[in-house]
Amino acid sequence: METAELLKKVRKIEIKTKGLSKHIFSGEYHSAFKGRGMSFSEVREYNYGDDIRNIDWNVTARTGDPHVKIFEEERELTVMLVIDVSQSSYFGTYDRFKSELITELSAVLSFSAIQNNDKVGLILFSDRVEKYIPPKKGKSHILRIIRELINYEPLHQGTNIPVALEYLNNLIKKRCITFILSDFIASGYDDALRIVAKKHDVVGICIYDPKEEALPAIGLMRFFDPEMDKTQLIDTSNARIRAAYKDRFDEYRKRYKNHFIRSGADPMFIRTDQPYVKELMKFFKKRSH
Repeated sequence: METAELLKKVRKIEIKTKGLSKHIFSGEYHSAFKGRGMSFSEVREYNYGDDIRNIDWNVTARTGDPHVKIFEEERELTVMLVIDVSQSSYFGTYDRFKSELITELSAVLSFSAIQNNDKVGLILFSDRVEKYIPPKKGKSHILRIIRELINYEPLHQGTNIPVALEYLNNLIKKRCITFILSDFIASGYDDALRIVAKKHDVVGICIYDPKEEALPAIGLMRFFDPEMDKTQLIDTSNARIRAAYKDRFDEYRKRYKNHFIRSGADPMFIRTDQPYVKELMKFFKKRSH
């Protein structure tokens, strides 16, 4: 992609997602993801209703008036974006590919994070880890991540979620917030997910297109699987074929959700043809309670 075109796309995403993060998601994000604990902030005079367990007896004895210790949340966190760049993400029948929605969601989460003084890092994966950007703070760092997501050309076609999760677990030693953005069509990642979720705060965002959920009855259609490099002709007017297609989709959705819940991680679904603001707000509010 030409530099001018790339910068234009980055700027467009920045304007849209930064505004959402600032005016809609910043407070919800802060409430949904807690800091690592409480740290001492200051000592002030005792007020009616203060917890007497926080009285600083040394200062109280020295001044002759009761004083209490004030603690505040240790807010600084690390957010890791684990992004599926396999060929199945480059699919879309609405007005954008799944990969484009993933980029926009990543930008929203990143700007929300840096407004709370959190670090953001990036792992891109296909059937192997393709790129790693270490966690850092600041707007220029987030713009680098957005540029990478827009312009990155995957080296491999397949999907291997366990490889990405094992890489994350070995790389990031302290507990972090991990967003995994994928269509989760691949299977066999439940063991790796369970291990990662014991150490990190894991959220899965399953991105899917409406045509992946149900086939329209429009006769013969040619389907190409970019990860398997296979083409197949399917008669969509056949009700049994459409029902089997729907059952397969429902099964992989159920499998994904069950894997995450059993692992103690949080699953959510976002469709390419629907606004994601409502789904993110609902998720953040649920996490806050």
